[in-house]
This record gives sequence, C-alpha cells and structure tokens, in this order.
Amino acid sequence: MEITIDNKVIGINHPPYIIAEISANHNGDLNKALRLIEVAKESGADAVKIQTYTADTMTIDSDREEFKIKGGLWNGYTLYDLYKEAHTPWQWHKALFDKAGEVGITIFSTPFDESAVDFLMDLKVPAFKIASFEAIDIPLIEYTAKQMKPIILSTGMANLEEIEEAIAAIKKYHNDIIVLHCISSYPAPPEQANLRTISDLGNRFKVLTGLSDHTLGTTTAITSIALGAKVIEKHFTHDRNDKGPDSAFSLEPHELQLLCSESKIAFESLGTAGYEKKECEKENLVFRRSIYFTKDMKAGDIITQDSIKRIRPGYGLAPKFFYRLIGKKITTDVVRGEPVTEDVL
Repeated sequence: MEITIDNKVIGINHPPYIIAEISANHNGDLNKALRLIEVAKESGADAVKIQTYTADTMTIDSDREEFKIKGGLWNGYTLYDLYKEAHTPWQWHKALFDKAGEVGITIFSTPFDESAVDFLMDLKVPAFKIASFEAIDIPLIEYTAKQMKPIILSTGMANLEEIEEAIAAIKKYHNDIIVLHCISSYPAPPEQANLRTISDLGNRFKVLTGLSDHTLGTTTAITSIALGAKVIEKHFTHDRNDKGPDSAFSLEPHELQLLCSESKIAFESLGTAGYEKKECEKENLVFRRSIYFTKDMKAGDIITQDSIKRIRPGYGLAPKFFYRLIGKKITTDVVRGEPVTEDVL
C-alpha cells in the first residue's frame, strides 16, 4: 500500500513521512513564516504544512458565552479573536508556496471551508489535510475529496463511527488517504496517547496510518513508528519563548531535526522478522560457548566430566553435546585448552 505526494512515496517500505506544521507559529510575521519553511527543509522534514482559513470562515464574531474559550492555552479569547490572530493571511500563500519550491520542500495546507479548497487548488496544492476538528464536517470532506488529491485525515476527538463516516466520504471519490491518530489536547499528555490505535486503524480500515502528535518532545512520535506510523506531523517554531498561540507545544528547530533523524533510524531498526544470523553478528560467533579439554590427555583416554568444560570461545563442539561426549575415547593426544572437535574422537 503506497501513496505519492509531490513525487514522494509514502508506504510500509519507506521511512516515515515527516510533516512540519507551521500553524500559527509565524505570529503574524511573513518573514518568520518564510524562515520556518527554510528551517523545515534544513531539519530534514519531507513537507511543511500551513492552515488556510480566516476568522470569518471559521466562526462568527460573537461575545456570547459559547464563543468564549475558558481554560487552556487560549483562555479568555473569543473564537473569532483567536482565529483572527492565528490565521495565515491568504495573501501570503503564494509567497509561502514559492519559498517551498525555492528550497525544495513540499508544501500543502489544511482547508477549513470550500473556499479554501478552491483557493489551494489554484495554487496547485499536492495534497490536503483534514483537521481533527473538521473530521465530522462531511460536506467539507466530500468537497475536498472531489479534487482527487491525496488526503491526510486527523481523527482527534472522533469516535469510531465518525472516523468510519469520514473515511467513507473520501473513498467515494478515491483511495489516496492516510489516517492520523491524534489526541486533540494542547499539549497532549503522553499517558493518554494510546499509540496502539495506530495499528488498529490500519487493520480496521485498510489504510496507511500515522500520528498527528501534540505531546511535548519527540519520544511519543518516534515510538509511533513501531506501531506502524508512516506519517508523523508535529508543530514547530523558531523559539517557544515567542509565546505565540501554538508555541508552547511546538518543537524547536533542534528538536525537529532530532525527530527527522531519529525517525529514520527507528524505521531502519524495524527491519523484517527473521532468525538468521545477521552479518554484524558473525564475527562474534567465536565468543559463544563450546566444549574444550581442561587437561592434557593421551590417545585412547576416556573423556570424563572433569576433563572437558563448556567455556568461551566457540571453536569446539556445541554445549548441547557435553553429556554425550562423556565416556568417549579420544583418538589423538590433546592438550589443555584445545577445543573438542569431531576429528579427535
């Protein structure tokens, strides 16, 4: 099972595809957003992702209580004010896409309504991401799927029925889908990450799977590779001290670089199931135990339990033959420290 995004193949026989998510970490500064794209490339990420919305495409400007955020990173904001501060201006998008092309990294985005899908199609986006909060917006998912581009779907907060509905909405049009397990908490506690869900999603829905990770650090993300994650998405920033809307749970550049390098090592370490001796082990075979003579003996002597011993190195007969040798006659003279071999019996 493989999917290609911008000529990069994603699949079980390929290293994890690392998406560096800018989100709101540009903090309203285009130059900072452009630099983040450079950082993503320098760190070894496969793609950089942005989000395409305005406050008006996300919500309405209202001071009613249900539109106010209480607790967490964004305590005190109205939804409208948060999205107004955090959005990536649409007039920046072409410059961001051009920068990605210049440095040689894939760029795509998360649309939050149909107008954003159309806008991104004009920019020739190679793929779409459906955010966890929009995983229940079936009309948006279907509209996005109609564009016949690969779709990466995050599942945060969605129950099994909702995930099934979202996948079915995409599969009405095509099968280029990757499903990301996600815990929509910012930051997410590692003990609630439930990474085993990654392999379960793959088995249930016969799709490629991955992780959209909001835990702090890189441990959870790297661990996910052992559970079958083929895509890892992490927010990143120049400096968590910037105090932007998403900075508190984002990776700094050195951490993103670590994620990219360690993910490849983790993938390579999976290998394949097998019990043959590995090439790197062969030189150490001689240090396994084998049977050696522990005293000088003459031809015709009988081997006793105190004349042989199971020791390192491994040039003699295997230890499993130890008791079978007792009572055997030797055919040549031997000295202490000589391996017991077939030709002396």
